[in-house]
Amino acid sequence: MLRYLFSFWLASALLVQPLSLFAKPSAEEIAKLGKELTAIGAVRAGNADGSIPEWTGPSNFTDEQRKLTPQQIETMPGDELEKLFSGGRIEKPAFTITKANMSQYADKLTEGHKKMLQQYAGYKMPVYTSIRSGYFPTIIEEATIKNASTAVLDGADVKGASLGFPFPLPERPEEIIWNHRMKFRGSGVRRYNNQAIVQPDGSYTITKLTEDVKFVYSNIKNPPSADNKVMLYYLSEYLSPPRIVGQFILATEPIQGLREAYVYNPQVRRVRRVPDAGYDNPTEGSDNSQTYDQIDMFNGALDRYNWKLVGKKEMYIPYNSFRLEDRRIKYKDILQKHHINQDLARYELHRVWVVEANLREGTAHIFKKRVFYVDEDSWSIAAVDLYDNRDQYWRFQEGHLASFPMIPTVSAVPEVIYDLQTGRYFTTAMQNEDKVSDYLIEFKNDYFTPQNLKNKTNR
Repeated sequence: MLRYLFSFWLASALLVQPLSLFAKPSAEEIAKLGKELTAIGAVRAGNADGSIPEWTGPSNFTDEQRKLTPQQIETMPGDELEKLFSGGRIEKPAFTITKANMSQYADKLTEGHKKMLQQYAGYKMPVYTSIRSGYFPTIIEEATIKNASTAVLDGADVKGASLGFPFPLPERPEEIIWNHRMKFRGSGVRRYNNQAIVQPDGSYTITKLTEDVKFVYSNIKNPPSADNKVMLYYLSEYLSPPRIVGQFILATEPIQGLREAYVYNPQVRRVRRVPDAGYDNPTEGSDNSQTYDQIDMFNGALDRYNWKLVGKKEMYIPYNSFRLEDRRIKYKDILQKHHINQDLARYELHRVWVVEANLREGTAHIFKKRVFYVDEDSWSIAAVDLYDNRDQYWRFQEGHLASFPMIPTVSAVPEVIYDLQTGRYFTTAMQNEDKVSDYLIEFKNDYFTPQNLKNKTNR
């Protein structure tokens, strides 16, 4: 189930451009957290017509459901997972958005969804009853409320935050992006990740890798010290295709300071430091379909963009996407010509923060403009519009969000990057045909060192 995150690994903390300090939220604003706002800052109430319900968190779970283990959740059929959050119902779409009727819903569609509907005749968006299933541990909620009065964005660093989301009452667009990058995703995991490059004719190649992650900042098993400057440690090994078998990537992701990343290439048999991994260098195994800063929807440096807060809107986004992770579903059932099998997708109406990033003059990146759509209940990025340097729409990034009650957290399963100029697409965070991730594993810090990487590659 939880191929959820990690894309995580390259969540950069780099913000070179100086940023002045903004005033902290007032005591009156902070007092709303956990009351009319959820503890992490979402509006608790539903919308006027009830199409977005009130947020109730995990209160609908039975005692028996709360005792389910990660192994049980991970192997549970998708329709059974849906029932956990829908009061035991197996649901059908309330309606479906197609090219023929998209004008009725245009004000609630991302630009990427509009482009997909216009470009591909078979593309559709099945819309279901909205379920606000996202929630986090109580300790994360309590820490988030404390952060509201202490956390600041100070130049290159987030300071004064501990365990929880740093900015539950954001005033700046950068703070919203930081919330996504610093969200709670458990304390550690060994994940078996499967990626695919799907060509315009529907053929595809699978890349397999294992990913070991220790979350340091939000680790509730072993909370970090007050002077901690590390967000997470990451180590991956590529298992296929043959041309990259045996390649390792090691990263230390900071909250304060610069990222350290290393790659071991079996062809040259040496470990090398990776420069500028927070921008638009292509990731291994993606055939230039994914940049380093697209991992986990966005995790790179913010310094090359000017950031703008567009506001909060009601929009149709992928949510409660349990059918896409159903282990009865094979990759050939998901990966189809031009786009994934939309019969397996699920869209719901949710409130999202809309953040726009425009390339700063004098800097370079393959994406001149990005528009992010961030779920208010989880601070997870659900979709990104991506424009090239000719101001043409280029790629659409879609994260099929799902809630993971055994952590608990919310993340994308899978993530998809559609290239509307070439007609091919890239998927990551699939696990349907692989081993179950280990969410109970624990790592020591020295596991994630260049020396240990050398030891592993010299076996």
